[in-house]
Amino acid sequence: MGKTIAEKILSEKSGTDAYAGQIVVANVDYVMVNDVTGPIAFREYEKLKTKDLKRDRLVLIPDHYVPNKDILSAEQAKEMREFASKHGIENYYEVGKGGVCHQVMIEEGFAAPGRLIVGADSHTCTYGGINAFSTGIGSTEACAAFTTGRLWFKVPETIKVELTGGFVNGACGKDLIIKIITDIGVDGANYRVFEFHGPGVANISVSDRLTVSNMAIEAGGKGGIFPCDRLTEEYIRGTAKGEWKAVEADKDAKYHSVLRYDLSKIVPMVAFPHLPENGRPVKEADVKIDQAYLGSCTNGRIEDMRIGAEVVKGRKVADGVRFLVVPASQKVFRQMIDEGIMQVFLDAGAFVSGPTCGACLGGYMGILAAGEKAVSSTNRNFIGRMGDKNSEVYLAGPAVVAASAVAGKIVTPEQLEGQ
Repeated sequence: MGKTIAEKILSEKSGTDAYAGQIVVANVDYVMVNDVTGPIAFREYEKLKTKDLKRDRLVLIPDHYVPNKDILSAEQAKEMREFASKHGIENYYEVGKGGVCHQVMIEEGFAAPGRLIVGADSHTCTYGGINAFSTGIGSTEACAAFTTGRLWFKVPETIKVELTGGFVNGACGKDLIIKIITDIGVDGANYRVFEFHGPGVANISVSDRLTVSNMAIEAGGKGGIFPCDRLTEEYIRGTAKGEWKAVEADKDAKYHSVLRYDLSKIVPMVAFPHLPENGRPVKEADVKIDQAYLGSCTNGRIEDMRIGAEVVKGRKVADGVRFLVVPASQKVFRQMIDEGIMQVFLDAGAFVSGPTCGACLGGYMGILAAGEKAVSSTNRNFIGRMGDKNSEVYLAGPAVVAASAVAGKIVTPEQLEGQ
């Protein structure tokens, strides 16, 4: 019987003939932790009193409270810094040299086709956008991977997503994944993997694929995996570390279910509070906002910044609205400067910061007060996600976020032109 991409990768990494439902112990290519999840893993490792440490497979990236917002976050960052120094961890990305963990994992070449990557952050599933099997784990599991380089996995079932056509009318990857989650619910893919197929895949940029894969977890998924094609190879050329191998599903692979989408029928979407499954077409929204947020591991890449800048160029942020622009890495930050994007945002009246997770997780640098509403290019909008429990977060793509910042309410760029 044929295999899905997830089954093939887990078979290769475990040395077994793995199929959905089986438990396997597999070799992990990389394990990533951040400044919030890392310290727990470090403490558990020290308790083991072992010298076994897979240094070359560890990636340490401070990003959630960068730069440190208070004494407690400073202590967490210090613990990571000292662990890296004590154990000679080369893959440590100090403040000013990295960015949001998932963007750094891709830019620095740790993520690549065919790899098995785990991270102590739920959005580790992002790397499926470039044909990897990647998934989130807990901090104690990360500790186990530190010392053994292996972890156990239950091989997930796979949902096949057949795509045709191409995006039109300003729709993008964010709209596709919000539509999928709206259709199946936030538990519709529990412990399953999305696997994308069909001629429509070639019409989705790699940046958009990463966005789609990033939010697989918002439907309960273990991952969202795209095939490796010409666009993938061009995207990782010159950055992917070491050798990698593209993985394709067999034609006779067995799937849990099949979803079908014509990309030309996807419209700009917005997920209303307080779940990503509450998706509606933006044109049905009538919501005034206090804040617009462009950034995060979901939509903080240079492609997203270009889209946002194109929308606001020559315009001004609406009175009473805060427009926060947060690139996902130092590299993206530099590109924004080099391409003149930074100037466009500044001229529009946006606040631009260095890379950080910050307000996305309700950490700092953009917290919402009671009663405030934000449209955000991030991935979660549960109660209190970005601030007070009585605030509201609406999820949308970068063009909608930028247009809304100018309009003062949630709109598409098309609607903005009509005003």
